[in-house]
Amino acid sequence: MIHMYGFWRSAAAFRVRIALNLKRLAFTETMIDLDAGMQNRPEYRAVNPQEVVPSVIFDDAPPMYESLAIIEYLDEIYRDPPLLPGDARGRARVRGLALIYAADHHPLIVPRVRRYLAETLGADEAARTAWIRHWFAEGLRIGEARLAAEAETGRFCHGDAPGLADLCLMSQAMGARGFGIDLAGYPTTARIVAACLEIDAFARALPLRQPGAPAAH
Repeated sequence: MIHMYGFWRSAAAFRVRIALNLKRLAFTETMIDLDAGMQNRPEYRAVNPQEVVPSVIFDDAPPMYESLAIIEYLDEIYRDPPLLPGDARGRARVRGLALIYAADHHPLIVPRVRRYLAETLGADEAARTAWIRHWFAEGLRIGEARLAAEAETGRFCHGDAPGLADLCLMSQAMGARGFGIDLAGYPTTARIVAACLEIDAFARALPLRQPGAPAAH
């Protein structure tokens, strides 16, 4: 039995949700409303002292944290389909691409950073939105430069099967779309996003298809 604590808008939970779907693993998900501060409540802090999502519980084992660590664990335990290449250089490339999105840029737009901008630095909503759009766009720009130039890029980020880098690219791209950033300016990225969305495991994991997402969408 697999149970995840996530949130419909969480990019990190989105990545793990895709991985679980690709591995064809059944799971349940409890939504922790980050906008309402549920992650800071004592009952959730007892699950994850970092006060973030996702947290994933496999059977009765202690929770696992951090999306990339969870995804690599899944890939080691459930081998089909593989999310990392079989060769060391390929794995290094895929991890490097994944970290552009998940480590270099995503941490700059998470709720605790937005709260700091508002409550400590006094940034108004327009300034916070400009900050978020900037870092989404930077991640896409840097990723696009690599994907467009490197021969290992195929239908997906690395070759012709989706993997770890695609999960991270999708979380960046869907978040950027949510803030009105047009992917047309990143043609290789847009092509890979379109290929991913043809796969049910990606489409079912989309943030706006999760419980709690705005009904208007």
